[in-house]
Amino acid sequence: MFKNTKLDQTSLRMDNIEETKQELSAELPQQPLIITEDIRSYLYDTAKWTKFLSIVGFVITAIVAMMGFGAGAFVSVLAKMSPGNPLAAMGSGFLTVYFLVIALLYFYPSLLLFKHANAANKAILYGEQESLAEAMNNLKSFFKFWGILMIVLISFYILTLILVIVAGLGTAVGAG
Repeated sequence: MFKNTKLDQTSLRMDNIEETKQELSAELPQQPLIITEDIRSYLYDTAKWTKFLSIVGFVITAIVAMMGFGAGAFVSVLAKMSPGNPLAAMGSGFLTVYFLVIALLYFYPSLLLFKHANAANKAILYGEQESLAEAMNNLKSFFKFWGILMIVLISFYILTLILVIVAGLGTAVGAG
């Protein structure tokens, strides 16, 4: 009997806490987000590194794009040196498109990081709320892009694994 009373009192208190939280949240006006000097410093340092990473991404994009445009010469030399090479059989068009797609996959997130860094610097240096919102939107888009790309890649890997298992089972059954 004592335990039931204690549980009842505890549940009553929990109900009162939930009601009090709801009442307080309804009564209190929303306070603006406060950005302290420490947070400003962190954001400014992050923007510097973000700009560095975006520039590295742009350089990698340029190198990969140049590799794509040089694929024709590479394939022709490869075909002369090794006529039966399967890479040469695919042709230069395939390699050019492949490298350009990879370059685009590097360019877009690098651009988002660059935009984030510029907007974050502007927000910190001039105290502009709109620039901070733009910086956070670009950062959100960056992570959303990589998240979607990871989902696609993981799905591709799972599909490839399933196809390899099915092909292996098919080969084992055919040989047996």
